[in-house]
Amino acid sequence: MKESKVDFDLSGKVALVTGASSGLGERFAQVLAGAGATVALAARRIERLKELRAEIDAEGGEAHVYALDVTDTASIRACVAAVEADLGKIDILVNNSGVSSTARIVDVTEADYDQVMGTNAKGAFFVAQQVGRVMIEHQTLGRIINIASVGGIKPLPQLAVYCMSKAATVQMTRAMALEWGRYGINVNAILPGYIETEMNSAHFRAPAGQKLMERLPRRRVGKPEDLDGILLLLASDASGFVNGAAISADDGMAVT
Repeated sequence: MKESKVDFDLSGKVALVTGASSGLGERFAQVLAGAGATVALAARRIERLKELRAEIDAEGGEAHVYALDVTDTASIRACVAAVEADLGKIDILVNNSGVSSTARIVDVTEADYDQVMGTNAKGAFFVAQQVGRVMIEHQTLGRIINIASVGGIKPLPQLAVYCMSKAATVQMTRAMALEWGRYGINVNAILPGYIETEMNSAHFRAPAGQKLMERLPRRRVGKPEDLDGILLLLASDASGFVNGAAISADDGMAVT
């Protein structure tokens, strides 16, 4: 029998993770560090990033802290430049920063719209654009992983603007893959379903959350670790022939 050459080792790679101060971003950073990558932790909550850096260091990994506001293009440029100056070329981007706003369509305000679209669509675009520029400049065989949502392909109740923003992320991923594939940069998206994190765990344990789970294919929500395998695949050399993919990790939610 032939031996598989699949290898998820990220030793020697530099990974930038946005929105790393909590939730999925925190988990992504821990997993990449565990696979050997030097991780640049980026978000607005610097103190929380410092705590995460200490946790990663205690586990034998390497992480560094950077301030980043994805709604500010000057902040994006400064963050990417600082990571390059400190750690060298960026090999992996996990473009994770995101916000949500729950409301009926008739109740959505302009401020709600601007916050969600400004972070999830505009912010994600300009982060990927800036990292893509430096990858092209350095001829890096890079990996860009945009964190979208099952909401990008399936409308969710009272989350119209969020779903719109994540649909934009999916199309952005495909467009970037088309343009940047020639430079050896792979751009893919992960589309999580409902994932339980510290921010929403109380909701899923409350009656409303339990009622929601009853409508899901297997009557359950996911855990952040359910995304580990997809993350490592897309971040590693094992995904060399995967480009422009939007991979759902939703326990079948999108097909029901």
